[in-house]
Amino acid sequence: MRLARLMTLAATVLSLSCSPALAGPTAQINIPSTDAKALREVAVNLSNYARLSAAPDAGGSLYNVGVVTGLFPWERLKLEAGVDYTTTGTGSKADTHPFSFNVKLATVENAVVNGSPAVAVGMYNLGTYDKPEIKDGISTRQNIAYLLAAKTLPLVGRLTCGGYYGSERALATPANPRRNNSGILVSWDRTITELSDKLWLGVEYMGGNNPNGEMSFAGSWAFSKQVTLLVGMVIFNPFYRLSPADNGAIPGGKPAITTQLTINLP
Repeated sequence: MRLARLMTLAATVLSLSCSPALAGPTAQINIPSTDAKALREVAVNLSNYARLSAAPDAGGSLYNVGVVTGLFPWERLKLEAGVDYTTTGTGSKADTHPFSFNVKLATVENAVVNGSPAVAVGMYNLGTYDKPEIKDGISTRQNIAYLLAAKTLPLVGRLTCGGYYGSERALATPANPRRNNSGILVSWDRTITELSDKLWLGVEYMGGNNPNGEMSFAGSWAFSKQVTLLVGMVIFNPFYRLSPADNGAIPGGKPAITTQLTINLP
């Protein structure tokens, strides 16, 4: 369950709308989870997304370093905040504004009454630049707000469902310049204790015809309490129907392999 929902890149450039902007609270694979760090817990995440295609419309690979820490002392109510540094390594306009921020308030399951779900509310991809209207302009201020609820079922695992709403101008694409800044967030995850309590599997989906829309599949292995490695595949907007305005490019780009190393500091 990785620490970062990777990277706040910008790739919300209208002219480069095939690239995603993935960034960081405690997450499933890419989308936020209802997990949050406790007071003085610090996690560092090193992540990358490597494209499976070299086609011109594939989109760029992304590299991220994220840090998140807990701020509340309580077990049932947690507050975390984090910062991400993201780059494509190509010297793009987005690379000149690499920082983004995130914050999350979350409760654990059974916090309110016995049987109540875990709940999380937060924001991520809080970028620092917003000038998409100028020539070659971009916006890294996706400012995505979300609400999630999660429940763990015996044998099945944890089911999470919610939604998000972000900046319309930052999430715009040539084919969808308006009203593509919201969507559903759903996921399933489970520690596969039948094989090992170090093995975790997850599947997630983020709706919305914008660069962040995706479906992902991943597994992680906990080498220790401090070190976890996640490997997965990200398919951007798998149900998207191309229009002439897309120029053949799906928002988010071609599928990518993601590797995410999370280090929990003592």
